[in-house]
Amino acid sequence: MLKQEIMGVHFDNVTMDEALEIGCRLMEEPGSHYVVTPNSEIVYACREQPALTGVLNGASLVLPDGIGVVYASRILKTPLKQKVAGIEFGTAMLERAAQRGWTVYLLGSKPGVAEEAGRRLCQQFPGLRIVGTADGYFKEDGPVVEKIAAVHPDLLFVCLGAPKQEYWMEKNAEATGAKLLLGLGGSLDIYSGSSQRAPDIWVKLGLEWAYRLVKEPWRIKRQTNLPKFLFSAIRLRISGNKSPSQQ
Repeated sequence: MLKQEIMGVHFDNVTMDEALEIGCRLMEEPGSHYVVTPNSEIVYACREQPALTGVLNGASLVLPDGIGVVYASRILKTPLKQKVAGIEFGTAMLERAAQRGWTVYLLGSKPGVAEEAGRRLCQQFPGLRIVGTADGYFKEDGPVVEKIAAVHPDLLFVCLGAPKQEYWMEKNAEATGAKLLLGLGGSLDIYSGSSQRAPDIWVKLGLEWAYRLVKEPWRIKRQTNLPKFLFSAIRLRISGNKSPSQQ
């Protein structure tokens, strides 16, 4: 599988169809595997959290969830094929779960959100088997891991927000007994209807981040990381380095 390094993070250079093929293959392999979907904000955070880089690179599949990562790959002359949005990957895996009989567990968000997401997803995908849900407001991993392991899901959605969900998956994947864990941030909020994704035209133009900023202006401080991230890529290109650690 071809990897492209973007500021120390080793992304899988795949299309959505290729990513889904790999995801389905991982479902058939022994053990537990986890998928991460870093955007530019997460990659930028790795500069100050070296351990996070290791957690991301330890995933079985690393997908570029954000147009900023794709732009940076082009700046660094290591172009990725396309953006592979985590929520779209997750939705497509749910469709396959309904078709193939895989069981699904939903973890994350506020109390009640995962349950509503599960209800709506079962309506959207007839035959989908949701075997459990839990909110993300737990203080200790043990009880929730035991709850998940008791039903032994095939597919586990971990929506705790980054980087908490990445650290959580790396630590607990095997203990959950799930075959494949997907770190998908706020996806349960969208599945439940409590939050809205950007309209398709914004997504196609690579302006999903701008739509979210309009809807949630309190994000402006976080969104400043996007230009910082791209400027960092430009500096790396000029210096001839591949990752910040080489500077």
